[in-house]
Amino acid sequence: MSTTTGKPPGASQEELSRLEEHWGERPSLRAWFSTVDHKKIGRRYIVTAALFFLFAGISALLMRTQLATPESGILSPQEYNQLFTMHGTSMIFLFATPMFFGLGNFLVPLMIGSRDMAFPRLNAFGYWVFLFAGLFMWVSVPFGSAPSAGWFNYAPLTNLKFEPGLAIDVYNLGLLFLGISTTVGAINFIVTALKLRAPGMSLNRVPLFVWAIVATSFMVVFALPALNLDNLLLFLDRRFDTHFFDPSAGGNVLLWQHLFWIFGHPDVYIIVMPGLGIVSAVLPAFTRRGVVAYPLVVLAIVSISILSFGVWAHHMFATGLPQLSYSFFSAASTIITIPSGIQFFAWLSTMALGRLVIKVPLLFLIGFLVTFLIGGLTGAMFALTAFDQQVTDSYFVVAHFHYVLLGGAVFPMLAGLYYWLPKVTGRMYHEGLGRWAFWLVLAGMQLTFFPMHLYGLFGMPRRVYTYRGDLGWDAGNLIATIGAYVLATGLLLVLIGVVHAIRRGRPAPNDPWGGDTLEWTTASPPESYNFPVLPQVHSLHPTWDERTAESTGARASQDRILSEGRRTLFTSELDARYERAVEMAESSLIPLVLAFWLLIFFISMLFSWWLVAGVAAAAVVVTMGVWLWPSRRPAERAG
Repeated sequence: MSTTTGKPPGASQEELSRLEEHWGERPSLRAWFSTVDHKKIGRRYIVTAALFFLFAGISALLMRTQLATPESGILSPQEYNQLFTMHGTSMIFLFATPMFFGLGNFLVPLMIGSRDMAFPRLNAFGYWVFLFAGLFMWVSVPFGSAPSAGWFNYAPLTNLKFEPGLAIDVYNLGLLFLGISTTVGAINFIVTALKLRAPGMSLNRVPLFVWAIVATSFMVVFALPALNLDNLLLFLDRRFDTHFFDPSAGGNVLLWQHLFWIFGHPDVYIIVMPGLGIVSAVLPAFTRRGVVAYPLVVLAIVSISILSFGVWAHHMFATGLPQLSYSFFSAASTIITIPSGIQFFAWLSTMALGRLVIKVPLLFLIGFLVTFLIGGLTGAMFALTAFDQQVTDSYFVVAHFHYVLLGGAVFPMLAGLYYWLPKVTGRMYHEGLGRWAFWLVLAGMQLTFFPMHLYGLFGMPRRVYTYRGDLGWDAGNLIATIGAYVLATGLLLVLIGVVHAIRRGRPAPNDPWGGDTLEWTTASPPESYNFPVLPQVHSLHPTWDERTAESTGARASQDRILSEGRRTLFTSELDARYERAVEMAESSLIPLVLAFWLLIFFISMLFSWWLVAGVAAAAVVVTMGVWLWPSRRPAERAG
């Protein structure tokens, strides 16, 4: 179905050489640290997020081993609390969103027909901040100073009286540091998708994965300030004796929960939304048709991103809020299931009307549909205030959100991994190994988390490190622990499959699946400049469209080759009409230097080294000044 030929069309060999000269990077240590290539940065996000996933996964296995039998002593209560907190914090903040941002970094410019992100240096800066923030938090573990109050960090249990030491400060400062990366990354995605689309890619032709990334980015921009404020206020309470969360001094203990969940519930969709976009991106290649009801799916994506801000208090139905407020939040929590249902039925209709090609990516999509459906049904149950109050803080809640987050994020993520692995690495994966991985992941997922619904209903509270043997929870916990090891084995096979593909996989063609989006018109892996000729888009499915293929052929005009410099196109926001060619930033060490000084600043704040913090803050300002200082014009550089 693809119209690509595998050859770089529409540009002469001389023009290709000039493009490589401007966009390519000679391998060196300096180039490794200074690169702004969105594809390299995307791969780094993916690998780094996978490492944090490994740390969080090992923490989960240790916790499940502790809970396999009653009154186990494998972990002490403090060790359990630290692993519990770092597991949740890492999965939410250091794995899920960064992994999807990594995929977005690699794919969004390719999908919209651009040569890079809108702000290449800001893109590199976001990665270095993410790496340093993650290390800032995880280095606390071997020193016994890891956060230990849960990923939600509820006040006033986290004030200095109940949690002395540095652990909570690591949490507050680490998330404030990480928030810089997430925010600049989200802004970069928004501007890239609005201004760098290929000519002709009007909003009704934008791939659904790009819609999902942009909606996620808008949610990040509006939701993250609440979490940042929460962490800042708690840090001030702990270090400077303010009383924002101290009722005896006029503070409010529920202020933390309100601010946290104003961020926290949109964050569920910040995590899941890119996964839903992956489903819509992968399905056409394995059903041989476009996603049914494209306009309705886009409307559903936008609706979820707005409605998600109006349901936060259903996390607080057991806190004694005014009874009248429950009805509004219960209604909003019910309504938000409608756009999710629209997407779900659009995918089922696409599969029913298409011709299924059973490959590993499609298997993981089917696993997603089953698992996410169960999570969605239990989620709708939480919209009922009476039920929510009965199961609050029980293992039923743990089961629900793992079905939503593993089902809605990890299964699509694995589908996307197998789908785009040939494009990222230039190598094909082993189909048999991938299928074994799928069945083990699916079986392990169900074995681990489905029993939690039951012993949650039987009364087992969450966040406990042990339990008595006469409560009837031991069989379910043992099954869940066995399931966790089965799940870990499946994920290990995924890793083995990726390594096998990179080392021994057969070379991948440009478009092994017959995909419908522009990344499949590039080489595998893509050249440094992505497209020899920037395409002119005529369809929602450009690789299935002859006119789009012809636009990169022999009649391509120079204004879409742009071989005289490191340039790409700016187009209009709505209709993607040609506006002008723009010069893109070159490689630079400044993003790394700025991220390093921010790391010094946050470490100094952690240990109350105020003089060092002042020096680091000054260095941050100077580095930003160097970054933003106007560069010389090309004519001046030539002189």
